[in-house]
Amino acid sequence: MDLSLLLLKVMITIALLGFCSKLIQICDALILKPERIRSKLRKQGIRGPPPSFLLGNINDMKKKKKSTTSKIQPGEQALTHNCSSAVFPFFDLWRKQYGSTFMFSLGNMQILHTNHPDVVKEISICTSLDLGKPSYQHKERGPLLGHGILTSNGATWAHQRKILAPELYMEKVKDTMSLMVESSITLVNSWTNLIESEGGVADVHVDKYMRSFSGDAISRACFGSNYSKGEDIFSKLRELQEQMSKKVLFSGIPVLRHLPTKSKRETWRLEKEVHSLIMKVVKERKEGASQNDLLQMIIEGATNTDFDETDRFIVDNCKNIYLAGYETTAVSATWTLMLLASNPEWQQRVRTEVLEICADQMPDADMVRKMKTLTMVIHESLRLYPPVPVVSREAFRDMKFGDINVPKGVNVWTLMVSLHQDPDIWGPDANIFNPERFANGVSGACKLPYVYMPFGVGPRICAGQHFAMAELKILLALIVSNFSFSLSPKYRHSPALCLLIEPEHGVNLLIKKL
Repeated sequence: MDLSLLLLKVMITIALLGFCSKLIQICDALILKPERIRSKLRKQGIRGPPPSFLLGNINDMKKKKKSTTSKIQPGEQALTHNCSSAVFPFFDLWRKQYGSTFMFSLGNMQILHTNHPDVVKEISICTSLDLGKPSYQHKERGPLLGHGILTSNGATWAHQRKILAPELYMEKVKDTMSLMVESSITLVNSWTNLIESEGGVADVHVDKYMRSFSGDAISRACFGSNYSKGEDIFSKLRELQEQMSKKVLFSGIPVLRHLPTKSKRETWRLEKEVHSLIMKVVKERKEGASQNDLLQMIIEGATNTDFDETDRFIVDNCKNIYLAGYETTAVSATWTLMLLASNPEWQQRVRTEVLEICADQMPDADMVRKMKTLTMVIHESLRLYPPVPVVSREAFRDMKFGDINVPKGVNVWTLMVSLHQDPDIWGPDANIFNPERFANGVSGACKLPYVYMPFGVGPRICAGQHFAMAELKILLALIVSNFSFSLSPKYRHSPALCLLIEPEHGVNLLIKKL
């Protein structure tokens, strides 16, 4: 036989074997592996909606969401705070059909949803590196899809906890409170001028002002004298968040996950820009004088320890600060103002407290600590409208939580927004704004305090929570002591998921100067 013909046959055979091998791998990834996982869960009595090929339950979720979209028009103030039903109607339906623990699919990605309190507690306190940030979030390189710690693996998480030690971080937060006050005064002055120009009452779309305040405060606290560059970074991160919010439900679709779609190319471009902007500031900082800000603390902690991904660690932590100190604060402040506007008696109670504590002075750390009523209001706002609604973890090996054996590769989801409004935990008024429930702190607010986790819970609690709370208290204290406000007729109540739970149409308030 001719040698060239033999070689051709060998090459064809190898190509066919390679093709068949790849076909088997694809078949396993798309069909066999997901079915093996679902079979293991079914044997434990765990059920869920039947998935379709490739898409899983994505179409079911989209149809249910579309059928329950709010039809409220401006002027119809039908304020119901059942945020879970508004944002995740499909989960409500599946819970009724399958119980608090069920499974569903996002493409070929298998999700175990559990809101069973005992299981939630075990997952929350688990420190094993075998339970961590889901693999699809690593592949997406998405900086805003996790909850709390935004680093890539357990080792990095442990390293971050060492650097951002609570006592050191709290001191840094105290040092930045004067910057928060300055940013709040800027907002107060802009509203005062707007009210005067409108003849005594202004109809204000508050969302952009909350972001402006939060962006200014966090830029100054994180980047010091380079705060203007910090504003550029946070602006890009906001673009990145908006871009990624468009594909929240599509991370599990195998084909889309790997294709360089227009959306994915835009995400990659923004990721590179953010990384480049942050590292440029870091380089200037290392070459210049040391500054007393959060960026300096992160740089020193990362460079003084054994860590082989220093640049990525710094970038990830800057993103973490963005989410907790900027985006989360802005959204939470917006929701809290909406709740105070629709509950004037609590608005007055907060105002009376702030005026008694601060008198004619600007709030400082000691004053902020004494604002119990304001703290109760913020806690209740975060209960009803937790910015990040889902805690997502992946089992990197077979694990057990309570009576549930979780197979390797399963993503475990805990829906915080549902836990925060469970009548069995919070009582019959779970969907009602009632800050009084927090009069004795979180431990006295409900039967199971560990299910309240707007900033996460246990060892993986968000490192930026103290900064975010300080921002919220100072901003709201200065607003209520300078203005009275009510809901505008333009306001349309429609919570929506854009990675964070935000007002879909924003919040309009009628504001008067006191």
